[in-house]
Amino acid sequence: MPGHPSQIAERAQLRTDAEHNRERILDAAREAFSTRGLDVPMAAIARRAGVGVATLYRRFPSRESLITEVFSDQLASCATAVEEALADPDPWHAFQSAVEKVCAMQVADHGFTGAFLTAFPQAVDFERARRRAEQGFDEIIRRAKAAGRLRADFVFADFLLLLQANCAVTDGAGDRAQAASRRLVAYLLQAFRAENAAPLPPAPPLALDHVIPSLS
Repeated sequence: MPGHPSQIAERAQLRTDAEHNRERILDAAREAFSTRGLDVPMAAIARRAGVGVATLYRRFPSRESLITEVFSDQLASCATAVEEALADPDPWHAFQSAVEKVCAMQVADHGFTGAFLTAFPQAVDFERARRRAEQGFDEIIRRAKAAGRLRADFVFADFLLLLQANCAVTDGAGDRAQAASRRLVAYLLQAFRAENAAPLPPAPPLALDHVIPSLS
């Protein structure tokens, strides 16, 4: 039986309220992660969203589930940037555009770096998407080096160093973050060109598994 009209209306209102709560939580979490980092207390996010802690945990049973939901769109955009670069027939332009787009994402949402460089072993889809992005960027690096455009000693660890440096610079630049990021990235892209290569200290043995912390 479909139920009394008042009961149907009540259930619809409950669904609407639940969806509004979910969006408020996501908005509050996005802002909190950006300004206070991924370890901000869940209770603080609930207060910011104007909901009870129990309501937050009903929607997102763990910090991991909340973080991966908040940053799923950014990770998808990162993966898209890598895929678009892989489709570019110019290996150097592909490398340059991928670096610039990912670094611009860091500026747009400071919390993205923390999410990208954090292990979420239970979030299978999130981890799979990140690994795809990593593998795609590895291929972009390989092509640019094979074409003689990217310095031969560039490794994926250097990309991680770039992300960490860009994050630090933009975090300290305030409202000048975008300009500071563009300047830093332009400097480093020049240094990455094969024609500018000079001997460097050995690359640190970094991979995502080495630099990412875990929330578990």
